[in-house]
Amino acid sequence: MTDTEDAAWSYSPPDTLLGALERGRGLGWAYALSDRPAGAEAVLDCLHRDTRWDRSVDQRADYQAYLVRELGLPIEPLLAQLDNPDENGSEWARETLARLALLGSAPAREALRRYVREGEWWQKALSVLADNWPTDWWEDLGPDAVRRLGGERPELWGFEPWLTWRELLPVREPAPRARRPVRSTPRTDRLLAVLTDPESSSRERGEALRTLAERPTVPVELLALVPDLSTDGGDGSGGRALGGVHRAVRRLGPLAVGPAREWADDDRHWLQWLGVQVLAEHGGTGDVPRLVAELASQWEERAWCGPKLVSDGLARLGPAAAEAGPLLRRFWQLTPHSYERPSYLRALHAIDPDAAAPLLSESLWDCEPDARLYAVRHVPVGGELEFRLAELRDSPVEDDELREAAAGRLG
Repeated sequence: MTDTEDAAWSYSPPDTLLGALERGRGLGWAYALSDRPAGAEAVLDCLHRDTRWDRSVDQRADYQAYLVRELGLPIEPLLAQLDNPDENGSEWARETLARLALLGSAPAREALRRYVREGEWWQKALSVLADNWPTDWWEDLGPDAVRRLGGERPELWGFEPWLTWRELLPVREPAPRARRPVRSTPRTDRLLAVLTDPESSSRERGEALRTLAERPTVPVELLALVPDLSTDGGDGSGGRALGGVHRAVRRLGPLAVGPAREWADDDRHWLQWLGVQVLAEHGGTGDVPRLVAELASQWEERAWCGPKLVSDGLARLGPAAAEAGPLLRRFWQLTPHSYERPSYLRALHAIDPDAAAPLLSESLWDCEPDARLYAVRHVPVGGELEFRLAELRDSPVEDDELREAAAGRLG
């Protein structure tokens, strides 16, 4: 949600029409179409505010565009959001209108073209059109766009549509910067010595770590030093990892699993989380209880950002992680952070394919493209689901990968 949202607003319960729509679940789609008057009211409510938990990654544009079309809703609530005082706050409205145009809405298409000529955040809108529409839908807007620049350089010079309109621009692309000379770096043993030297500053140790993390081979000797590679934590927080620690350790892969089992039970949060990350990515079935405990802790804290990493690790372990099933299902049902929902779907399917079948079916209508793609590839084919697969195969909103996957399932 945006920072300017009404402080009293909160997500509705996940098993209600409005709550499912706010979260972008396929369940919301089913509820809305089964009771169209109530569905129309609830979708319009969602169009008046951005219900994404994290607007930088959560998706709603495809989902809302489909629903607006299916329910025959007016686009005026979206148009009203285009000139939101916060240029990023109107992003979801631009994206949804662009998808509506692809689905055949002439008013949405014309509204966005007009906005490029007259609207406040017109360059943002142009980027959306260039990313989503066929070139011949926006190419003729070049003269209007150049006029609005007033001789200034575009915000995103090196991207479409400005690459197509390069010859129309009075300002030419700046010459490339001269290359900086390649700086020689110390040998690995010297970098390790910086890390063990008590006289080294945090900045010096951080630079040594970042350099080691970029080496073709990270020295395994680094693992023994990890618990000391942090800030001092004088505030009682246990400090935080120095820059480069996570990347260097994770590059060591399975070699870090042994130490990670100790780190995962450390009192320092940064070290504990690093241990959990390593176990999720490379641990074995014996590490399932620790990963489930981490997932349970995240559930108690309603920590919506982060369970994805643990979930991906449990998916890797498959049926051996069965004890995580109830927690994963709770996250899948309740999370407002839709970006992480495909991870829970993959884990539940890997653990128990039969039990996950209803979730796969629902996910064909999910707001997240990754959830739809996974469902397309794995859902049992038959009946209504074949109709939905055909819809996805033929949809101009979906990307090539998903359309090809749907076509492959249909034969």
